[in-house]
Amino acid sequence: MAQAHPDVLPHSEALTADWSTASVPDTDAAELEGILSSAAGAAGPLRDTDSAARAGALRSVADALDGAADELVAIAMVETSLAEQRLVGEVARTTGQLRMFADGLDEGSWMDIIIDTARPASTPPRPDLRRFQRALGPVLVFTASNFPFAFSVAGGDVASALAAGCPVVVKVHPGHPQTSDRSAAVVIEALATAGMPDGCLALIHGQEAGVTALRDPRIAAASFTGSEVGGRALFDIATSRDVPIPFFAEMGSLNPVFVSSGAVAARGDSIASDYVASFLLGLGQFCTKPGLLFLPRDHGLTDRLVDAVRGVAPGRLLMDRIHDGHRTGRDALASRPGVRTLVQGDLDGRTAGGTLLLTDVATLCSDPADLLTECFGPTSILVEYDDLNEALAAARLFPGCLTATVHAEAGEDFGTQLLDELSDRAGRLVWNGWPTGVAVSWAMHHGGPYPATTTPEHTSVGMTAIRRFLRPVCYQDCPQELLPDVLRDANTSGIPRRIDGRLSTDDITRADPVPT
Repeated sequence: MAQAHPDVLPHSEALTADWSTASVPDTDAAELEGILSSAAGAAGPLRDTDSAARAGALRSVADALDGAADELVAIAMVETSLAEQRLVGEVARTTGQLRMFADGLDEGSWMDIIIDTARPASTPPRPDLRRFQRALGPVLVFTASNFPFAFSVAGGDVASALAAGCPVVVKVHPGHPQTSDRSAAVVIEALATAGMPDGCLALIHGQEAGVTALRDPRIAAASFTGSEVGGRALFDIATSRDVPIPFFAEMGSLNPVFVSSGAVAARGDSIASDYVASFLLGLGQFCTKPGLLFLPRDHGLTDRLVDAVRGVAPGRLLMDRIHDGHRTGRDALASRPGVRTLVQGDLDGRTAGGTLLLTDVATLCSDPADLLTECFGPTSILVEYDDLNEALAAARLFPGCLTATVHAEAGEDFGTQLLDELSDRAGRLVWNGWPTGVAVSWAMHHGGPYPATTTPEHTSVGMTAIRRFLRPVCYQDCPQELLPDVLRDANTSGIPRRIDGRLSTDDITRADPVPT
């Protein structure tokens, strides 16, 4: 008997009487002008707030969201058909993320303070140079469909921009407008109570409003989480403006998983069941879903994989557009020559079940443009290879991905060679684990080469996501009284600073001796 999916509501238990979400009017031109004007007006005051005050505001927002969690989860269940347990966990992830940025603001290294003291006797003479990171200005955030909290109104993009000192205009995803509106009300009230400037957060609805805002010269940067088609279209707008702006898009990702013969022999059954659990987590509506599983041709796991996929009950996808896109993508993959369907999930009404396809590396190499296409939803492809050389050849076909995973045993060349090959193509390399589940931490890199993202040097998850919304400013030979406090000789904040090449929390008392 099929087991109910833990992250989505079965068709019979969906809380909404109608698949479509409640209507929310698009933001009109006059309202948009007021929002953009307010954001521009808040940019200077928010940038100049003390980082400790911003940290306190982020903690206040986290507390307020925790206090409103029951109400917010109930709304999101109706709009998204995601299960209560999943959404409760997502609120906790969101508030934990806010508190992480608050702690990071207190720690201070995000300012990347670098001071080179004057050396007038050197050749050539060196002036006094002091650099730190400064907020870019108003940020436009296009939110995601699949995370109504963690990648939405109070999600990572918004939290990192506010932490940097940037006002945020949020373009609401049409899949959960009511959840977004209510979340925003909680966040805006908490920011105001914490003393943050008016206009530091606002919402807009509608595609036209989002594009108009992206073209507006008052917007200094933008971020996006969604499809490659949508992200690339917005990226082109952002970079073709009279004054181009940074556009940080997280888009499609295939997230391949390669398994060695040694790993199959040692733990094949658990690899099969864990892979199915990973690719069907959230009905495959995660950007880190493993899209292709590479197994040696004699793996013997087909029946185990088929049974595991059939053991997960169908559930509702997030919205019509995702359901229809999954159907189109799945059917296109299944129709390619050399591809066989092992399990075809139900697509009854607005529900979807798991689909598992089968092919081999030779077929993949003959048709990479069509087979290496993300299918967002509960579909994945099993690919059989003959030897390590075939596995490496397949790895070289992949475009940029958020993740790549290798399962191997100690002493196998398989793991060493594949990790090296995949490191050129993925932002996060997973060893003997699964890519779904993105830790919110300092070291996390949730990004990757194009088309996974437009800026592979940046992450959208973790403390270093703040770097996207900052730019360096260098002061040369400025008097102490004109410098920002953190750049002055006295280190009253205790923040680590790189002084003449060495990290230190000390005051500056003299220049290092001039080299002879």
